[in-house]
Amino acid sequence: MMENTEKIIPVHLNQNSYDIYVGTGNLTKIAEYLENCCPGYKHVAIITDENVEPLYGIPAGEILSQTGREVDICVVPAGEESKSVEMTHLLWQQLTENGLDRKSVILAVGGGVVGDLAGFVAATLFRGLRFVQVPTTLLAHVDSSVGGKVGINIPQGKNLVGAFLQPQGVFIDLHTLKTLDARQFQAGMAEVVKYGVILDAEFFAFLENNTEKINARDNSVMTSIITRCCEIKAQIVQHDERETTGERALLNFGHTYAHVIETLCGFGTILHGEAVGMGMLAATRLAVRITQKSSLPASQKHEITSDILSLYHRLENLLKKLHIPTEFPILESEKILHVMLHDKKTLNGKCRFILPQKIGSCSFQTVDDTDTIIAAIYSL
Repeated sequence: MMENTEKIIPVHLNQNSYDIYVGTGNLTKIAEYLENCCPGYKHVAIITDENVEPLYGIPAGEILSQTGREVDICVVPAGEESKSVEMTHLLWQQLTENGLDRKSVILAVGGGVVGDLAGFVAATLFRGLRFVQVPTTLLAHVDSSVGGKVGINIPQGKNLVGAFLQPQGVFIDLHTLKTLDARQFQAGMAEVVKYGVILDAEFFAFLENNTEKINARDNSVMTSIITRCCEIKAQIVQHDERETTGERALLNFGHTYAHVIETLCGFGTILHGEAVGMGMLAATRLAVRITQKSSLPASQKHEITSDILSLYHRLENLLKKLHIPTEFPILESEKILHVMLHDKKTLNGKCRFILPQKIGSCSFQTVDDTDTIIAAIYSL
């Protein structure tokens, strides 16, 4: 019998507060959870994808149907291409035809694509519906299900159309890791590594010391990892819910380069987490180059560069041990800069990056030296 490992992480946001539940077998308690976080609901629409539907979408629907509520299951194709205007429009139509009203609940059962898409539908239909996250991939467990960012892609870039809508709750079932394929698991670990780089050197060292157990998906280690990531993200979101102070921007470490990869290679060709891994290394190389070109005193410049280089080699080694791709794809410089300059993080025509200084410490910087931005993609 598996030990009950449930952890509860509160996200304190005044009227938007909610809890994150991390445990084994949480999906079987979905009716209880939903009753507590969405009292009075009569109708729930489960949005899932074609891969997750038989594993978790249908079981969740059966559990909720036993409570006497009306339950609909809406299934979208698996993959990043479902985060589109066209799919959003189809879901708006389907949910309206199914009789949802403003007291209904949308339950996202799936990975980051499903969570982002379902959340955007919830944010926009009837000017806002209650929304609950049941993430089923590691990346969604530790990142996309928490914090209330929802949205879709357009050809010009990733997540350029979106909204803020905090979920009523996030229910993470560790059992879902058992059905996650190796590539998706490894991609999720890239986002895990990100948390160590930006804010927690001790956590980064924990990851370095437990790569074998991580790759084996050891239940105790994965519980600790997912819990810690959710704690870090909750802390950041509590301080900067809508990205107004800049603290939440730390979560974008590696993402400026990553979004270029995803956009130019075709959404879904390279997984988001894979692109983040490549992007973190590129951003670290950029940090080295920016420091070397700075006007700092030579001794200070040498010390900072040494710290960043140490971080770079540790980061690269950890990503490789976790089987996360590290080689940035060959892309045209003009196209790279075009995508970056149309990214939502760009300000006044200048690219903005999260650049690391040492393990556990990063800073937010605007970079207008496009030659350096491009050169850092492939070499220190």
